[in-house]
Order: sequence, then C-alpha cells, then structure tokens
Amino acid sequence: MTLIKSISGIRGTIGGKVGENLTPIDAVKFASAYGAWLKGETKKQHPTVVVGRDARISGAMIQQLVMNSLVGLGIHVIDLGLSTTPTVEVAVPIEEADGGIILTASHNPKQWNALKLLNNKGEFLNATNGEKILKIAEHDDYFFAEVDDLGSITKNNTYIDRHIDEVLKLKLVDVDAISIAGFKVVVDGVNSTGGIAIPKLLRKMGVEVVELYCEPNGHFPHNPEPLKEHLTDLSALVIKEKADLGIVVDPDVDRLAFMSEDGEMFGEEYTLVACADYVLGKQKGNTVSNLSSSRALRDVTEKHGGSYEASAVGEVNVVELMKSNNAIIGGEGNGGIIYPELHYGRDSLVGVALFLTHLAEKKSTVSALRKSYPSYYMSKNKIQLTPTMDVDGILSQFQEKNKEETITTIDGVKVDYEKYWVHLRKSNTEPIIRIYTEALSQEEADQLAEKTIAVLKEIAGI
Repeated sequence: MTLIKSISGIRGTIGGKVGENLTPIDAVKFASAYGAWLKGETKKQHPTVVVGRDARISGAMIQQLVMNSLVGLGIHVIDLGLSTTPTVEVAVPIEEADGGIILTASHNPKQWNALKLLNNKGEFLNATNGEKILKIAEHDDYFFAEVDDLGSITKNNTYIDRHIDEVLKLKLVDVDAISIAGFKVVVDGVNSTGGIAIPKLLRKMGVEVVELYCEPNGHFPHNPEPLKEHLTDLSALVIKEKADLGIVVDPDVDRLAFMSEDGEMFGEEYTLVACADYVLGKQKGNTVSNLSSSRALRDVTEKHGGSYEASAVGEVNVVELMKSNNAIIGGEGNGGIIYPELHYGRDSLVGVALFLTHLAEKKSTVSALRKSYPSYYMSKNKIQLTPTMDVDGILSQFQEKNKEETITTIDGVKVDYEKYWVHLRKSNTEPIIRIYTEALSQEEADQLAEKTIAVLKEIAGI
C-alpha cells in the first residue's frame, strides 16, 4: 500500500493508515492545501474550483471529502460529477474558474485514486506551485472560513456534451466525411467515464458503435492500462463484429489506443503519429513529444517540413515546450494527444475525431494506415540498484562511454544512435533506473536493452 506525494498531485491506495495510503484524512489535507494555495494566489475570498472524477469505486467518497474541504475554505465548487480529465480541463476556462481538481488514478488499478491539480487555464500545475502545495500540507498551513463565509457546491452535468461540441467545432474535424465513411467501431471504456464520452462523441459523428465495458461502475474488467496484453476481449469483438476499428481509453480518458480491423494493435505510440500526420498535412507546423516517445513522430514531422523537439517526460514539460516552439500538435507516446487548438492537455476525444477524419479522407483501412508509417519497436526495462548506489554517477559514466553519440540530458540520459536510441531515467520513488530502447525491429530493441543493462551492471559493480 502506498501514498505518493509529488508536485503533480497526490496518489495512493484506498484504506490503511493515515500518511501511508490515500485515506479520507489525506484527501482532506491535500485538498485543503490546494485550496489554501489557490486563495493565496488569487487573493480572492471565494475562488471557484471545478471538480470532476472518473468512475472508480472510491471516486464518490473522495470527491465529497475534497469538495467539502474546499467549501470549508470558502471556495465555490462546480461539481461535474462523472467526467474525464480533458473535460475538466476544458471546463475550467469556460467557467472562468480559478482552478480544477480531477479525481483519478489514470491507468492505475481500482484500489488507487489520486488528486490531479489544475491552474486557471485548466492546465497541470508547474513544479514551483506543486512544491508550495506540498509545503502547505506538510505544515497544516490552512485557515478555514467562518460560518458566514463558507463556499458552495453547484452541480453541472452538461460538460461531457459541451466538450464533445467543442471538439466537433474544430476546423480539422470533418463530421460529414466521418459520417459518409460509415464506420463501425467497438469501444472498450474499461467501465469508466470513457464509456460515457467516447460512444456519445462517435454517435454524434454518425459512427455505428458497439459498446464493450462501457458501464461506468468502476469495476475494471481488465488491467486498465491500454496495452495489447489487456485487450484480448476487444480484439475478439472487433473481429466478430467485422468492425472497422477498435478504440480503447484509460479510466480518465487522456490515453487513447486504436485496434486495426484484424484485431491487431495499431500501436499506442502511433496514435500521436497518425493524428500529427493528418494535422501537419493540413497546416505547416512543429511537434513535440517526450524523450521516451517514438522517433516516428520526428520522421512524420520532417516529412511535412516541420521541426520536432523532445521534452523531459511529463505532460507539464511537453506543454511548456509546445508553447515555446509553437507546436500545433504534440503529446506523449502513451497515446496522449495534445491539440492546442482546443486546449493544452492530453485529450482522447480530440484524438478520436482527428484520427477518424484522417481515416475517412484517406479511404484506408486502419492496418493499411499503420503500414504507411515508419516502423519502430520499443523495449521498456528497469535495473534494480541498492539504495546506497550513486545513480547520478552511474548515468554520468554511461554518458561518458557514449560521448561520440548525440546525447540529451534534460531528463536522465538519452543517447541517439543513427538507427536506434536508448533513454535512461532514474526513478524518483525507488532505487531503479528505467531503460527505454527503440530500434527497427523488436529483436534489436530487446538486444539493445540487454546490452545497456550489462553496461550499467558493469559500471555499478553488480
């Protein structure tokens, strides 16, 4: 059982001891710290915060604790109820709110929950503000409102529909082309809020929908991370229904993966590649993903005459770099699409609409579209170290051994060779080094990982 406090929020497992798990006390403490920080930042007696949650079993309990902690500070709450991460992000600026909280542990299993914190633009907080909130929580430095100054809660359950309307208004989303294409799509909503949002969006675009696990009851029917090994039911149903494709999202709907008509994965890394290919084909521009994402995005961007840059891992870092180099699309290789035309946040609804427009215009099958992109293969591993080992020193020596190659050190050490790359990152929570490799075949990616692990063990003397 775990409680992880970080600059991006607090997450943990439900139950157990205070300070060691995400207990009701911890939820109140952290929500109060966020509220106290927000009041200090805005200098308002009654700021407004938008709150929404995914469908996990603990969500309603945690949401009541969080909302009423904010009310106790004199903050007005707009309660979206069951929602998605991108929907809350879209709602904050529309409501002219001062911040937002999303209650979700993203792709983590059902025993987990978390508070994700937003600023007044509906974007994740930066490291500086995250640190301030952690300090407030650590010192219990909050001052609650007196009885006449309590906040209030207003329910608003219209925002998934409003979010869909905003997506459909985008210039590069062609609803007519999608409708004419007559797609049949199987949707795996992992029994969370994607089961509400994605079928609604598809039906508004004239798509025939077959629902799989779209009941938002929080009982995840399989591991909720949208990876091939967890999606055998989706694969079988796509084939049985003779569907054009399958769509799967994680519980809070910011990660998106597609399945081809033959029941094979399109590849989570290629969600962003395909959407970027479509957008860049309509509009010249640049792209951004993180250092651990596929090189295929760089290739597609350069094909369209744009420039590609890689940020440190983490959505906040991707967004920051997208803003500084005017990227017109970006995201992360885990199926996260960031399309600034709507908002700076990973958004599966935007991804679905752009992808289907692309597919409709190409008049292609999903498997043929996948074959049109450069093929890269990734391997993800880790090496366990002892707590006393100097991880930074090990990474530094690895860097020195590869000094003739192109090196990036904004987030661990990434070595770009001509036909493959390796990225090493140290974990913030345990004594391990994460090892990501990519090459032109799975065998080469795995061999590169094995070779890298051997070098690291030699450096570390283990």
